[in-house]
Amino acid sequence: MKTDTLHYIASKFKIQRDIESIESLGEGFINDTYVIKTEGDGPDYIIQKKNKAIFPDVPAMMENIRKVTDHIRKRVSDAGGDVMREVMTIVPTLDGDLYFKDEDGDFWAVSVFIPDTIAYDRADNPGLARKGGQGIGKFQAMLSDFKEPLAETIKGFHNIRHRFEQWDSCLAKDAAQRKAGLEKEIEWIESRRSMMLDFWKLVEDGTIPVSVTHNDTKINNILFDTNGEVLCAIDLDTVMRSTALNDFGDAIRSYTNTGAEDDTDLEKVEMSLPMFEAYTDGYLSERAESLTQPEIDRLAFSALYITYEQVLRFLMDYIDGDTYYKIKTPEHNLQRTHAQYKLLCSMERQYEEMKDIVSRTADKYLVR
Repeated sequence: MKTDTLHYIASKFKIQRDIESIESLGEGFINDTYVIKTEGDGPDYIIQKKNKAIFPDVPAMMENIRKVTDHIRKRVSDAGGDVMREVMTIVPTLDGDLYFKDEDGDFWAVSVFIPDTIAYDRADNPGLARKGGQGIGKFQAMLSDFKEPLAETIKGFHNIRHRFEQWDSCLAKDAAQRKAGLEKEIEWIESRRSMMLDFWKLVEDGTIPVSVTHNDTKINNILFDTNGEVLCAIDLDTVMRSTALNDFGDAIRSYTNTGAEDDTDLEKVEMSLPMFEAYTDGYLSERAESLTQPEIDRLAFSALYITYEQVLRFLMDYIDGDTYYKIKTPEHNLQRTHAQYKLLCSMERQYEEMKDIVSRTADKYLVR
């Protein structure tokens, strides 16, 4: 995007000091993200163009983020913490809105950049995995008493019944004419359908409760200070109400993979049991006493559930013609499908050990 355009959009927000530069930050799957550098000793900022194709109601999404960050800010303040570092700070527009809508109909949002922090692309050791588990556990714990309604900003996110409706429609349409030759991959999905629906029925009937969840718990959505301690969760676009197990399962999918999410060498892709144990320990150190027994009993299965869902979503996007995820090659989503399926199979082989680890760890932190 042109620098002049970025400066114009940034000028619509309540930014302290003059802008020195605006530079691209990383390659996000969904949003376009930039860092605003300001002159002097004023704060720097993050500015994002929200993907309106993924988030059809950006105003509702931003209101969710405001509610959740306001709640966490109060909890941090009451505990004597640093509210400028331990929670995201949204910057309003000059008109007081949470977003700016440009002439192309795109939505932009700004937050304060938190300096002197570390963000990791992946957890490469059990110690870091444990810290990540603490981070998401702490995020959920601070919102355990949150009572306000939240909008469903992505319909059916992590709802496998909804995903199957999309999947069935996808197969029927075969929009990119790619279904032929995918019999094996389609069977991966169909052979596990009833098992996944049985799990989701427990959410629908209230056996597994719902609460505020982050819904995108990879480690680069947690900021650490320079001493390696957790500061806060970031990238709150997907904050909604769902089961806490989704956050745990999504983190395990990300943290424990010994390969890359789109690895071309499937021999590298396995679930690391030591990483699983470390993350579980960190997470339950914050959450064991506030989870119900049905939640604890199904923590291990949630990793299979979310990884399965991701296999389905990558394959569905490939069949649809790559309309959701950004791709680097025409076969990228199929490559992702195969890598995630290899991870799922590794989890299935180690499932009994995973359940044992959860049980032992919960017992360690539960006050009997």
